[in-house]
Amino acid sequence: MRGRLTITTGTDGQGEHSPSHGSDEGELLGRLRTGDEEAFVCLVDRHHAAMVRFARGYVRSPAVAEEVAQDAWLGLLRGLDRFEGRSSLRTWLFRIVANRAISAGLHERQHLPVDDSELGDDSGRFSQDGWWVTPPVHWADEAVDRMVAPELAARVRQLVEDLPPAQRQVVTLRDVEGLPTADVCSILGISEGNQRVLLHRARARIRRHLEQEAVW
Repeated sequence: MRGRLTITTGTDGQGEHSPSHGSDEGELLGRLRTGDEEAFVCLVDRHHAAMVRFARGYVRSPAVAEEVAQDAWLGLLRGLDRFEGRSSLRTWLFRIVANRAISAGLHERQHLPVDDSELGDDSGRFSQDGWWVTPPVHWADEAVDRMVAPELAARVRQLVEDLPPAQRQVVTLRDVEGLPTADVCSILGISEGNQRVLLHRARARIRRHLEQEAVW
């Protein structure tokens, strides 16, 4: 990509969940607008790994996902003057990533809105408006004490990568990155009902694979 950044991170990408990040986001943006390179490095360390994970929801190649994320940082720098703070910086970044990944056009099925076949009710679990008839138990809640096991966490990450594109995008934003429903719908351009169905299908598919493999 033209103008490609070379970005290296000094963290494992887990820092974006710190509760203090929201409070200093405005300060970092202010510093970034003055050309403060240290502020940019801080934001990269905080969000870059999550952006790459999200990009993998659209592209299979890790190298391409990395390029999409780096291109999104260029988009951030070029669009700073247009950012009005109506959403969080992280939501804005993910929206840029989604736009860059979609525009790459690497796979037609990865475009939104989601394919009707992924939203079809094949088991009577959903009402016509997209709500669960019987809400399922979150697969993570069933095994919260086991999620600390590195081998299980690694297997869940692999199963997330194997999900259909639309499901992978939703579960990555909701369960991996911890974004609220409204932000996920805004980033992906889907309705709340579609987001709910895709999230349930992704969680159910992961749970089913784990049960079949007798992980616990």
